[in-house]
Amino acid sequence: MRKRILSAQFFVILMGIVAIAMIIPGVHAAAVKNYFVMRAFIQSSIVLMVLTILIGIATDNYTMRNQARGYLLTLFMTFTALPLMLAVPFYEAVQNTSFLNSYVEMVSSLTTTGATLFESDRLSPSVHLWRGLVGWMGGFFVWVTAAAVLAPMNLGGFEVLSPSATGRGASQLSGVTWASNYSKRLQRFSVRLLPIYLGLTVVLWLGLLLAGDMPLVAFMHAMATLATSGISPIGGLEQDGSGRVGEVLILLFLVFAISRQTFSTDQPGANLRRIALDPEFRIGVTLVVLIPVLLFFRHWAGALEIDEIGNLSAGLHALWGGVFTVMSFLTTTGFESSAWGEARAWSGLATPGMILMGLALTGGGVATTAGGLKLLRVYSLYKHGIREMDRLVHPSSVGGAGSVARRLRRQGAYVAWVFFMLFALSLAFVAIALSLTGLGFETSATLAVATLSTTGPLAISAPETPIIYGSLGDGAKMIIAAAMVLGRIEALAIIALLNPDFWRS
Repeated sequence: MRKRILSAQFFVILMGIVAIAMIIPGVHAAAVKNYFVMRAFIQSSIVLMVLTILIGIATDNYTMRNQARGYLLTLFMTFTALPLMLAVPFYEAVQNTSFLNSYVEMVSSLTTTGATLFESDRLSPSVHLWRGLVGWMGGFFVWVTAAAVLAPMNLGGFEVLSPSATGRGASQLSGVTWASNYSKRLQRFSVRLLPIYLGLTVVLWLGLLLAGDMPLVAFMHAMATLATSGISPIGGLEQDGSGRVGEVLILLFLVFAISRQTFSTDQPGANLRRIALDPEFRIGVTLVVLIPVLLFFRHWAGALEIDEIGNLSAGLHALWGGVFTVMSFLTTTGFESSAWGEARAWSGLATPGMILMGLALTGGGVATTAGGLKLLRVYSLYKHGIREMDRLVHPSSVGGAGSVARRLRRQGAYVAWVFFMLFALSLAFVAIALSLTGLGFETSATLAVATLSTTGPLAISAPETPIIYGSLGDGAKMIIAAAMVLGRIEALAIIALLNPDFWRS
C-alpha cells in the first residue's frame, strides 16, 4: 500500500496530504465546540480525499518522459492550483467572504508570504490554525523541493556555485545520474528533513509556551518562524504573552533561514566550523549587527535633540528592537519587535521603511524557507566587485582562493546579475500592473516588494500609512497573488519552464 501511494503522481500525493491536513483544524474546532467550522473542515476533507483518489486512479499509468520538466511544472501547479483546494474549507468556514479572497489568502499562506486579507478577530481560532498550518506545510515544501528538484537543475540559488548551465540537469557531473530520479530524491530528502523541521517547531512551541504564550499563539508563532511566513492569530508579537523572552527564542530559530548549513547534513566537515565559514551566514550576521547599530545611533541622535539621552533603558530596548526586526525582515518573516515602536517613541523619529524593504529584498539563504534575492547571490556580486577593484589597482594580479571561488566571482556573479535584472524587471512589471488598478506609486511599489520577496507584513510596517490587503480591488488581489507565486518560484525557474528546448527534450 505504501509503495502504491509513493508511486502516484507527486501532485496527487500533495492533494492527499492537504486533504488529510484539513482534519487537524476540524478536530481543533470540535475541541472548542465550534461545530460549524468543524463540519466545514471535515466535510471538505472527505470530499477532497475522494477527488484525490479518483484523480490518482485516472493518472495511475501516466509516466513523465522528462522528469525535470514534470516536477518543475508540478512546483508551479502547487502554488497556483493547490490553493483552490486549500481555499474550500476556508471559504466554507468564514462564510462572509468571496472565494477569490479565500484563494488569495491560501496563496499567501502556502508561499509563506503571510499577507492576510482579514482582521485577526474576524477569523475563528481553528481558521487561524489552518492558515498557520498551510504556511508551515508550504515552508517544508520549499525546503524539500529546493534540495530535491531545484538543486539538480541549478535553480533557486544553486546556479551561483554550479559549473553546469542554469535549468539543466546535473546528470553530467562525473558521469553520475543522481538527478535522473526526482521521486527518490523527494522521498529521501522528505524523510531526512521532516524530523528536523518538525522537531525544531515543537521545541520552539514548548519554549514559547513556557515563556507565557497561549497554546495556539505559541504553536502558530513557532510554525510561522520555521516557515518564515509571519502568520499570527493576534496580528504579530506586540500582544503576545512571552514578551522579550519569546522574541529571543524566535530570533534564535530564525537563524535556520539565514543559511542551509545550519540544518543540512549533506556537506562534510564539522557543523560549527562549516557554519562559521559559510558566506551566507557571515553576511547575514554582519547585516544583523551593522544595521541595528546604525539605527541605534540614528535614534540616539534623535533622542539627544529631545533631551531623552539619559534614558538608558529605552536605548537598550531600541537596540534590541532593531536587532530582532532586522533579523525578521532579512529572513522575510515580517515579525516586528514590540521594542521597534519603543525606538521611535524614544527618539521621536520614524524608522525609514526603505531599510525594511531593502532587507526583505536581500532575503535569506539558499534552500531555506526565506524568500528574496538570497544572500549567496549578494555575496557573489560582492566578491566580484572586490575582485574588479583589485584589478583596477593591480591589473596584472591573479585571483586566488581556488577554482570554486573563481567560479563564484565569474560565472556565479554573471548568473546572479542576470537574476537581479530579472527581479528588477519583475518589480517594475508588478508595480505598473498594480498602478493600472488605481493604486498610487508608493502603494504599488511597496506591494510589489512585499509580494515578490514573500514578506507580506512589509506592507504594514514599511509605509507611514499601513496598506490593508483586504481593501484592494479584485484585480489588484489577483496581481499580488501572481506576484507571490513568482517570488516564491523565482523568475529563472519560470524561464526554464518556458524554454522551448526544455519541452523538446
